[in-house]
Amino acid sequence: MSLVRIRNVHKAFGKIEVLKGIDLDVAAGEVVVILGPSGSGKSTLLRCINHIEAIDRGSIEVDGDQIGYALRNGRLHRLSTAAIVRQRRRIGMVFQAFNLYPHMTVLQNITEAPIGVHGESRAAARDHALALLGRIGLADKADAYPRQLSGGQQQRVAIARALAIRPKLLLFDEPTSALDPELVGEVLATMRDLAGQGLTMIVVTHEIAFARDAADRVVFMDDGRVLEQGAPAAVLEAPEHPRTRLFLSRFMQR
Repeated sequence: MSLVRIRNVHKAFGKIEVLKGIDLDVAAGEVVVILGPSGSGKSTLLRCINHIEAIDRGSIEVDGDQIGYALRNGRLHRLSTAAIVRQRRRIGMVFQAFNLYPHMTVLQNITEAPIGVHGESRAAARDHALALLGRIGLADKADAYPRQLSGGQQQRVAIARALAIRPKLLLFDEPTSALDPELVGEVLATMRDLAGQGLTMIVVTHEIAFARDAADRVVFMDDGRVLEQGAPAAVLEAPEHPRTRLFLSRFMQR
């Protein structure tokens, strides 16, 4: 049974149509990597799944709930802000930028949403945050401030913050694109560890090695459409669509 069910999703910004009828299913525990050129709609799709962007047409369901909308008499009606916030409790997201609060310690950054948004007790949130920091190899950084961390460490804290709400789905929007090359490996190692623990993940990235090693399925998007999807070995080593072949050939030559 699909944890994520996307049907005929369209999204435009003004006259520019960014998503042109996306259909995609993601099973519980599955790791799906989305590849594609810049401007293909990958990041917009993630933002629609979390209802950071509202879709124009179609439907997105996560864990059986229509995200952002309720279906009544065959028509979609937008939910209240409070209802959307409740839906987002099941969805964590890691962005390109770390977006950590500079005036808060690492521990405070991780516990802020569980305490302030989800009503978790301070003690429970703190215990969970410390466990997460241990899990990502930063147990000694709980009292540090973001400015005292490397970019790779900050992104790993951002991952812990996303995990702190105990999501059923974790979205990654090019999480290594803002990092210096020597820092990419530590973030990808954390993501591989999560993938190995059965967390449902949708990852937008250009890291082909991660897609090959950690993904259950690779999806290739271009011009707002899903052109090809399948097992990593099939899509990366023997792509069927000419656009996928062209993209990968250019990417591998870099």
